[in-house]
Amino acid sequence: MTDQSVQLSGQISTVNQTIDFSIEGTVLAFDFGKKRIGIAVGDTVVGLAHPLTTIATEKNDHRFSQISALIENWNPVFLVVGLPCHMDGAEHEMTRLSQRFARRLAGRFNINVLLVDERYTSKSAGAALRQAGVSGRRQKQLLDQVAAQHILQSFFDERHVQHSTA
Repeated sequence: MTDQSVQLSGQISTVNQTIDFSIEGTVLAFDFGKKRIGIAVGDTVVGLAHPLTTIATEKNDHRFSQISALIENWNPVFLVVGLPCHMDGAEHEMTRLSQRFARRLAGRFNINVLLVDERYTSKSAGAALRQAGVSGRRQKQLLDQVAAQHILQSFFDERHVQHSTA
């Protein structure tokens, strides 16, 4: 198989060739950006995502060092990376950069990585933070990890629908 991305549903694809969706355990999710990477954590059994942290550096060695520590600490069964695209589904620069980031995670940590459609997550994360009374500098600090939370929660919700209809 030459293509590293296999379409699983309308919103989820995988960097790896096979993933057992019935596997239970911790999942880390990433909202990849050029300047910051938001990270969320959740559990497949409970199906709830929580904001975890934001990596605020552009240096890849620092980013992957921090990600390595998180993977060692949380021991995830797989990883989820948000896949940005235009509203019509067309790819753009951040789509390709996120795919590259996902391939690097899979290769570096030998963990299955899923790509999940992240359209609207930053907007919904910003709206959720505003509704909670978080604004300004504090919102900027939390936005990426809350966006990662929304990415992971959308994966859990999609997974639940697939299991319910199976």
